[in-house]
Amino acid sequence: MGRILLIVAAVIAALVLLGPLVGIALSLLKWGLIIGAVVLGVMFLSKVLKRT
Repeated sequence: MGRILLIVAAVIAALVLLGPLVGIALSLLKWGLIIGAVVLGVMFLSKVLKRT
């Protein structure tokens, strides 16, 4: 019984610690995609404006 409770406590602790890490990773991915889209947009506009 004690071993099962210890395993359950370890799983809950891992989920509690993993939640913020996953959130931070997804937030960094989101901002990376936003910055990449902005950079691609600026590059595209600069190429279009150089042609005219």
